[in-house]
Amino acid sequence: MSKNLKIRPYARLITMLGDQLIKNEIIALVELIKNSYDADASWVKVSFIDFNEDFSVKPISKIVIEDDGCGMDEKILEKHWLNPATPDKLKRKSERTLTDKKRIMQGEKGIGRFAIFKLGKNIKIISRRQKQIKEEVQLDNGVLSIKNKFIDEGENVENILSYNFSNYDDNFLFESGEEKELFLDDLDVVLEVEQEPKVIMAEKILLGTSEIVRKPYGTRIEISDLKSNWSVAKIEKVQREIGKMQPIFAKDDFSDFHVWIYQDEKVHISQERYKEKLTTCLENKSVFKVKDGKFDSKTNEIKFELNGKQIELSFDDPDINGLKLFQKYFKDSSYMTECGDFNFEFYIFDLKISSENPSKYMLDKDEKDIIKEHRIYLYRDNIRVMPYGDPDDDWLRIDMARGTVSAAEFLSNDQVVGCVYITQDGNPKLKDKTNREGLIEEGKALEDFINVLQLILKYLRKKVYAQYLIDKKRKADIDHAKKGRPLEIIEKAKKQYQNDENTLKFLNKFETSYRQEQKVLFDRIDKTESLAAVGLSIETASHDIMLFIKKTLENQDALIKELMLGSEINQNELITRLTLIRGNLSMVETQMKDIQLLFPSTKSKTKNINVSDIIEKVYGLYKRPFAENKIKYNVCSTDKPLIVKTTDAVLLQVLINLFDNALYWLKTVSKEREILISIDGNQQKLIFSDSGPGIKEEDIPYVFEAFYSGKGEEGRGLGLYIAKQLLDKYDYTIDLAEFSKDKKLKGANFVMEFIKEVQ
Repeated sequence: MSKNLKIRPYARLITMLGDQLIKNEIIALVELIKNSYDADASWVKVSFIDFNEDFSVKPISKIVIEDDGCGMDEKILEKHWLNPATPDKLKRKSERTLTDKKRIMQGEKGIGRFAIFKLGKNIKIISRRQKQIKEEVQLDNGVLSIKNKFIDEGENVENILSYNFSNYDDNFLFESGEEKELFLDDLDVVLEVEQEPKVIMAEKILLGTSEIVRKPYGTRIEISDLKSNWSVAKIEKVQREIGKMQPIFAKDDFSDFHVWIYQDEKVHISQERYKEKLTTCLENKSVFKVKDGKFDSKTNEIKFELNGKQIELSFDDPDINGLKLFQKYFKDSSYMTECGDFNFEFYIFDLKISSENPSKYMLDKDEKDIIKEHRIYLYRDNIRVMPYGDPDDDWLRIDMARGTVSAAEFLSNDQVVGCVYITQDGNPKLKDKTNREGLIEEGKALEDFINVLQLILKYLRKKVYAQYLIDKKRKADIDHAKKGRPLEIIEKAKKQYQNDENTLKFLNKFETSYRQEQKVLFDRIDKTESLAAVGLSIETASHDIMLFIKKTLENQDALIKELMLGSEINQNELITRLTLIRGNLSMVETQMKDIQLLFPSTKSKTKNINVSDIIEKVYGLYKRPFAENKIKYNVCSTDKPLIVKTTDAVLLQVLINLFDNALYWLKTVSKEREILISIDGNQQKLIFSDSGPGIKEEDIPYVFEAFYSGKGEEGRGLGLYIAKQLLDKYDYTIDLAEFSKDKKLKGANFVMEFIKEVQ
């Protein structure tokens, strides 16, 4: 025996959809305001009526939300408003239907209206529908279609829908104190139709300082028996959040939708001053302005304007694919993103400018507070997706990454104010959660979206912001130099107090202590710089060394096994096999000797070195990877050898870094992979050239700076810095080729000169 059953939800579903699903009163209000936006309203007025002066609630307090949208008639209220999850908006959105004002509807699930129950228990909705007329429209295929068109008049009736749930507890388990089994359809909702409109009339109203004649249509929602406590701080937060509902970078003058908040008949705090302060900070105090940003999901291209300069990147660009995030998530440039195209704007600030080295970007406390109120917002069709952009929201997982990886590797959440723009048409797989708190985490569209944004922000930190920090440090160093070096200051003080025996004694003691500490620090720097290249050389040589060791062990094991069998030994074969084993061990010994030259404990004294010999040693380390990657290698030299007075270790470290950089960049090009080393013993000069992509113009001033790398996160940013420091100790130089005669190949060209300047 079977029977058909009906799904019959309990009345507490209202609490679950409204009170529990909606996070707070702010989101509840915004949801109702979004309904007004979908209804083509040009304004919304939110009035807090009969509250105490501090906005604490009285028994008679009520919140009124009214607009001049298209309104609802009896049919809409009965068939759509009262039915949860109505498919009406979803159908219209799937047909890509725009409103008369060419707006794209925000809601689609039909449950946002239950946000009203987050605010209060007694609800009255008064709505007057805008009149429509039939209009013939010719479609693209020439067929005539009849469509409804709104006109600037209201229908002759006013519809009043009343909920009064004051007798029920918050979970609809009790009515007037008596426990009951209450289903959703047990709740009475009253719908009245007034044949003569009395509330929504064409009459003068005041919005701020503007007196307007309101339209004879729209909706008014009155909420009483309020459920939440209110305060001035909460109202101000409501106002700020409403101000962020549409893009914060947009000018109010261009908006066709405005929201006003009133306390009784008095407008509450204008948004204009707050937004004016933010705009001033964005335009005058941001270090970097990223505007007109676009991501093309079909080509994986990223374009934007950076401080007025056009930047174009793609997944093929080393600045992008060199980032660890790219290698971990996207892996290669053929990755097909599912998030769709999107636009973006960012303003980046420096919150760590000190009063010792002030600049035009320095923020005072109030300005810092304003900036920290904002994060990176997400807007769909120019309406905010909440809560993205809230100070405590980390939807791009930046704080998480700073905490687990390294804070210095990322721009902080509070130093970037931004807007990301998506659309329903362009990003169909990025869907809002039912509770209006972010996007649904399903499939890989959202992961693609977040990771592409992280790539962009990572690029800005590792590239342009890193350059800014280097320039900032250079300026600070110059400022410190202008103020005087410590030893110069000590000398001046000694002269000034030469007749003061006690002070002079103290200064001499201080100078001795300073020089001792300075020597310790310089020794540490020398050791650090010397050891930094050791890891790189071992990393390069280890593959070949392990290969030789493996072959040696295989031959040795085979020989031992044969000897253990007790068979007759052929002396010539044994000598051949042992010679092969010794040859492999000799190769390991040779490579280890070359590597050993780099260690501080085995460094030789300064001597005259033929540079060609060192080049040959380094080439031995790279011979195999050059062959594997089809890199053509040439050395040309003058008859006179290039003899340099230094140590093996210095030249090894410099050349290893040049070889390693060339190998990395040549692997990024598909043809003409070539390295040319030009040795000139007459001019005491060496030019190291490759046919790679070359050094980007914006990187040129920073290639010899510590921890700056054009390889993204794959580069350590120390190689060229150490090379320059090592050569500088011997008064030798390494620079990028400046003149065309020194540019031997189309890629990077480094010039090393071994002529000491005469002082």
